[in-house]
Amino acid sequence: MWRGAGGAASRVWARRQRRTWRRIPAGGGNGQYDHTTPDLPVLQVCRHRGSTAGAARRGSNARVEVQTVDPTASITITRRSGDRVLGRYQLERRLGAGAFGTVYLARDAELGRLVALKQIPCHDEDTAARAEREAHAAARLSHPGIVALYEAGRDDGIVYLASEFVEGRTLGELCADGALSDRDVVRIGAALCDALEHAHARGVVHRDVKPANIIVPDEPSGEASIAKLTDFGVAHLAGDDGLTRTGDVVGTLAYMSPEQADGLAVDGRTDLYALALVLYEALTGINPVRAGGAAGTARRVGARLPPISRMRRDLPRVLTQALDAAVLPDPAQRGSIADLRDALDATLDHASTVAGTVAPSVLDGLGDAWDDDAAREEGQLARGIGALTAGTLVALAPMAASGVATPQTGVLAAAGVVAALAVAVAPRAAWLFTAAGLAAWLVVLGAPGLAVAVLAAALPSMLLLWRAGRLQPSAALAAALGAGGLGLAWPALAGQAATPWRRGALGALGLWWLLLAESVARTALLLGDGPQGPPPAVWTASASEAFTRVLEPCVNSGALVLAGVWAIAAVVLPLVVRGRALAADLLGATLWSAAVAALTAEALSVLTWHGGAPEPRGLILGALVGGLCAIGAAAVRRRG
Repeated sequence: MWRGAGGAASRVWARRQRRTWRRIPAGGGNGQYDHTTPDLPVLQVCRHRGSTAGAARRGSNARVEVQTVDPTASITITRRSGDRVLGRYQLERRLGAGAFGTVYLARDAELGRLVALKQIPCHDEDTAARAEREAHAAARLSHPGIVALYEAGRDDGIVYLASEFVEGRTLGELCADGALSDRDVVRIGAALCDALEHAHARGVVHRDVKPANIIVPDEPSGEASIAKLTDFGVAHLAGDDGLTRTGDVVGTLAYMSPEQADGLAVDGRTDLYALALVLYEALTGINPVRAGGAAGTARRVGARLPPISRMRRDLPRVLTQALDAAVLPDPAQRGSIADLRDALDATLDHASTVAGTVAPSVLDGLGDAWDDDAAREEGQLARGIGALTAGTLVALAPMAASGVATPQTGVLAAAGVVAALAVAVAPRAAWLFTAAGLAAWLVVLGAPGLAVAVLAAALPSMLLLWRAGRLQPSAALAAALGAGGLGLAWPALAGQAATPWRRGALGALGLWWLLLAESVARTALLLGDGPQGPPPAVWTASASEAFTRVLEPCVNSGALVLAGVWAIAAVVLPLVVRGRALAADLLGATLWSAAVAALTAEALSVLTWHGGAPEPRGLILGALVGGLCAIGAAAVRRRG
């Protein structure tokens, strides 16, 4: 805040106003600084007196008005279309605005050319330093892949940067419209690699590489200029610690490297990370760092990102490996700009020329924007569910045996606690040993048939979810939901897993656990009050009878068709309930729940369950609860 003509802020303002800048040559800057580093291009221009900046807006009939407010006298000055700034630039129309300034199209009266004139209101020292930093950074550079700076200076207290006017669109706009092919993206990436190498060689780290700061000209002059990097307002200049210090956090969060977000020292690998993320997004349509809100995005910064090959299996391996390496959290493991450039060169001849993001399968990348947050959430929840499942199974399974002597209740409870703790600490290994150990224990107790049922429940989860050990026991929750008449809510819970494979596997496994639980416990869970499984005395003491009486009906009844329905429902849930708008989520969840309930009822109507027709239980209530769970989970992600 300015505190008056006699305040400290005004003295700083006066010192800044007394600075004399000289003009950059029209060719883009080959002059020299005479007071600092001797090999830097000149950016200084003639001195102007006046007030600091306020706001800029475009009036009716394309008339431009620029209003500035004097920080020391509170005087408002209005300029209209036709007025000149810096003595030579006539404003024509507004091109756009950002957080730190407004860009106008202006005509250079001396050279007769159009320029992009960036107006930066310097109402405080930080903004003035940013403007000066942008001018200093751009003045060091002269490359066809970087928007050239022609002149910089103050007029009525506003800093103006006169730059090359590039007719074109930003990379972000082109990607949003699906206007670029893979080959286009590869060519743009190669040009940006060259531009960044040029900047890094001159001690400039951009620190804000993102689609909005990349302009694709309508008529490039050559391959090196098919994309132009702009906006060096937060650039780090080597040897200029006064402008950018360790501890500063500037840039755009969704494209920010971990070290930049932590306020650590940055170098060329910081820009490499951002560029790779830009290309990742251009090739897949997804920025894996961006979440529903700033807090969620911040949590993803520094996480290991899902491999791009997960969504684009058709891309050459040399490119996917280079991009995956370039977005690693550790800068030492990212490689270099040259490595990425080599990978892009090797890919160019094989890249698709079809416009738009090309993906071999919709399901390959479905919901992968959830990966980081969902993986953390599912890991915490799955440990608890897994521990509860293991403990309950160990404590109660022996009691289901018929005609055998079971251990005392205290022994079973202690064994259950041990199993629960083990699964909580080491999920994959402990679940394997728990299932195998329990089966062996049941055989010793004289209940081999029950051991078969335990293994039949546990082994499919180990096979389908081998790489997600914490999730392996989670499908048992479907049986618990079934006991409360909410079995149909399970696909919605399975749909919260981090990847399509896990969602589908959990959806199918939940149905499998429900079927086994109905047969073993002879209790109505999902299939209702129709025919139930055989009494325990018939099969618990015989492994062969367990296969015949328990497992065969689950397989031969046709109920596994329903497992496929639940798997598909869980996989597509992120596409239907996306967490972007509550109204859309409500509609999507309603349609999704209705479809799952209808398909489940249809599948159950044609199957035969233990010699009779099942009577479904809790379809409407389960579907309703499932839809609410989906909406609630989406709301949590949206706030995240």
